[in-house]
Amino acid sequence: MRGFLASSIGVTCAAALALPLAPPAAAAAPSAAPPTSGGTAHSEAYVPGGTQSLPLAPLTRDRAPGAAEQGVPRRDVRHFSLVGLVWDDPDTELHGHVQVRTRATATGNWSGWQELEAHNADHAADPGTPESTSGRVRGATAPLWVGESDGVEVRVRAESIPEAARATTAAPAAASPLPTGMRLELVNPGEGALPEPAPGPDEAPRTTGMTAESAEAVAASAANAGLAPLGATEIPALSRAQTQAQLATQQQAKPYVGPRPKITTRRGWGANEKLRDKKFVYTKKVKAAFVHHSATGNNYSCKQAPSVIRSIYRYHVNSMGWRDLGYNFLVDKCGKIYEGRAGGVSKAVLGAHTLGFNSNSMGIAVLGTYSSKKPSSAAVKAVARLTAWKVGLYGMNPRGKTYLKSGGGNLYRKGKNVRLNVISGHRDGFATSCPGKKLYGKLGTTRSTAAKYQGR
Repeated sequence: MRGFLASSIGVTCAAALALPLAPPAAAAAPSAAPPTSGGTAHSEAYVPGGTQSLPLAPLTRDRAPGAAEQGVPRRDVRHFSLVGLVWDDPDTELHGHVQVRTRATATGNWSGWQELEAHNADHAADPGTPESTSGRVRGATAPLWVGESDGVEVRVRAESIPEAARATTAAPAAASPLPTGMRLELVNPGEGALPEPAPGPDEAPRTTGMTAESAEAVAASAANAGLAPLGATEIPALSRAQTQAQLATQQQAKPYVGPRPKITTRRGWGANEKLRDKKFVYTKKVKAAFVHHSATGNNYSCKQAPSVIRSIYRYHVNSMGWRDLGYNFLVDKCGKIYEGRAGGVSKAVLGAHTLGFNSNSMGIAVLGTYSSKKPSSAAVKAVARLTAWKVGLYGMNPRGKTYLKSGGGNLYRKGKNVRLNVISGHRDGFATSCPGKKLYGKLGTTRSTAAKYQGR
């Protein structure tokens, strides 16, 4: 996946926030057991996840004079399933190539070299906001899902400075410097969610008691009050008539709104609510939906999707220093919809998915990389269903246009009112290839389908 900044630097898709609960420089405690390779979050025995943080060092081999190269030689590590690279300054770009290879736990075989997307600053809190100026955010690559692994090797090689550029700079080096403080982050998502007691005779089958839960877990579940019982792992789907009837109590005019889709809650995918910032932050309304791809690769099964999401969540918060998972929703290749950032699925939760346009919008990430691979029809349909419902709650037409004020970025200056599609791709607000050529090409279909779901 490759996009272009105004300076022709490629950028891609991942989110950015600030205000984590713990400084990202500290490595998380080692995990007690390997991560899950399948099964839903609420059907597995609960095992906490963790992160191994390995500092990079100069490599002895150097295949080009003056080229900077750092890495981690091949080594055994504790089990992990997602890998990414972080560095000290989030405003510093990594001008180079990051390649990783891993050893599968099940077979003992090493993978080939896989590229991590290095330009990852386009999913960030808007410039100058408390989230972006907390001092805790770190620079990072997009994370990559590799499956359960117990060995790793990484190499980072700086790009050579072109001759023309070298002639205009006082720096004698033949390669651009690499960022300081680079560390390889190996994330173990853990297994499952907190154990559920058997439902009582008068209880719904997908709820669980929360008497022993943390205050953060109770608050995250309570944010969806009115949609599902406290402790629910899923928010049930409603028909369009049921959705309209529910909304009619709040609006005088008949609303154009799609049927509410089934949504797996944070509890359903096994979020550790103690990782994130305790507070929920809201924007005024949801006038637009930005569609992204997670850029984590396509080598996951639908049963592994909760593990992928737990890994991204841990990487965002513990490794990159964000306050929570950046996307408002996530969708897997089977079309299952997941709650993202905490605060309530029907509410205007402020995310950090599209730098410059986080206010009055929401972000949806389709798990996978869709630069050259087509998204599944199930995923595209799920995005249409989700947007038909969510933007309909705020009176928006999925086929329509709206105006958002830019918070600053590489396409639009801060303060500019920009006319955008109600359902837009990330690249519409920032110079990036996200959500990938193949997924972006499906947005026209998504808009028309969502409008039909609304009865337009």
